[in-house]
Amino acid sequence: MHKLTDTDLFDPVNIGAWQLANRIVMAPLTRCRVKNDGIPGPMQAEYYAQRAGAGLIIGEATNISPQGRGYAYTPGIYTDAQIAGWRLVTDAVHARQGKIVCQLWHVGRFSHPSLQPDGGLPVAPSAIAAEGETFTEQGMQAVPTPRALETAEIPGIIEQYRHAARCAQRAGFDGVEIHSANCYLLEQFIRDSTNRRADQYGGGIENRCRLTLEVTEAVTQIWGGDRVGIRLSPVTPSAGNTPLDSDVMSTYGYLIEQLNRFAPAYLHFIEGATRDSRDIPAPVDLQKLRGLFKGPYMANNKLTAELAYQARSNDRADLLCFGRPFIANPDLVQRLKTGAEWAQAPRECWYGGDERGYTDWPAWDHPQT
Repeated sequence: MHKLTDTDLFDPVNIGAWQLANRIVMAPLTRCRVKNDGIPGPMQAEYYAQRAGAGLIIGEATNISPQGRGYAYTPGIYTDAQIAGWRLVTDAVHARQGKIVCQLWHVGRFSHPSLQPDGGLPVAPSAIAAEGETFTEQGMQAVPTPRALETAEIPGIIEQYRHAARCAQRAGFDGVEIHSANCYLLEQFIRDSTNRRADQYGGGIENRCRLTLEVTEAVTQIWGGDRVGIRLSPVTPSAGNTPLDSDVMSTYGYLIEQLNRFAPAYLHFIEGATRDSRDIPAPVDLQKLRGLFKGPYMANNKLTAELAYQARSNDRADLLCFGRPFIANPDLVQRLKTGAEWAQAPRECWYGGDERGYTDWPAWDHPQT
């Protein structure tokens, strides 16, 4: 890899309420390495502190409630013990002058009764099954047909987000990111392929976007818009091969224009299909959607050093978000800056396990420049 020159990727930048050391962001990476009480510990604190050279860390997707959980060994942010565990993490990141936000996560239909309170069915906007399997304590299991939420239950969902946002404050995070992407609960409401409701949360675009906007309002009331980001994935079919919305441009265009009311710190877009491809199907134009947003734009998905450089030189993104490269390269920012080689993490160490493949990746012995 070549050394990047003539770029502001590594210069400090003001985003929302934060002054970030650079424009490189560590993406939320589910690693399935906490116990099933959802409490992070010293191992997570070391892992995130090692990666505090990123201008901003988006913590791994974090369950806002027992109902929101869809994968074994993932963390939560709704109990006092979870708050205390995350405080170890945020203190460790701040000790290295880093910034970290908590990604608020409700998986919706992509779960399994063994992961749900009292063995209940996962919930969703409509009783439409996803394809695929999820990771449980018993191994991979097929996700069942979910239960459609009653209209009267939806204020409780919003309250789950509000409570988690307050818990994230107590845990010492610098802000939060609303996970309205990857075909989890909020995006299940947004897309007409997964939302067949006939109440005020289904039908037309305004109704399908209503829950995401109400959640954003609740969370920004806790944090202020300048400490809240939101993640969208208009063209990714992940989490069960979910079909796209029938009119991506109109649906997400409306949503983004309405999000401006809350002045979020950033809009985080997955450009293409998560972990798969950067291809954008016609007639979708992500830059046109980006242009509707009045704040900073974060690009994510299969980025390389060259793509990040080009995005800044062409003003196609304000922040560049890297995911899997941060697994094996805790000092990824320095490697980007110097052109050092990237280590590659084998798939078997992505999910589950102990410190091996998690906190034992060495920093590059940088050549003198």
